[in-house]
Amino acid sequence: MPSIFTRIVAGEIPCYKIAEDEHHLAFLDISPLTKGHTLVIPKREVDYIFDLEEDEYSSLNEFVRRTALAIKKAVPCNRVGICVMGLEVPHAHIHLIPFLQMAEMNFANAKLKLEASEMQQIAAKIAANW
Repeated sequence: MPSIFTRIVAGEIPCYKIAEDEHHLAFLDISPLTKGHTLVIPKREVDYIFDLEEDEYSSLNEFVRRTALAIKKAVPCNRVGICVMGLEVPHAHIHLIPFLQMAEMNFANAKLKLEASEMQQIAAKIAANW
């Protein structure tokens, strides 16, 4: 059964898209820790990030870097943190989390509940800086 991320790639499930190329997709997390919390995935479904081929892994990280730089320009923050956990969805993904204080990077924190219009605005602002 395809992962939820594979279904997003296929267009079966909508997302707040930031950037996309032939092999990667960046979109806002729908349960963000902070405004601008973004997920970056390879389009090819691979459960564990370190199971990606070396060239795929390198390419993903280049896409992640470009996305993080766009987030930094678009969202007020001191840094954009990066986290790879990968247990909640069986599809390799990288969290990019803009933060002002380290405490904001804690996944035990309550998730934000943002209106669709605000999510669209955030995604558009980041995309404009990509």
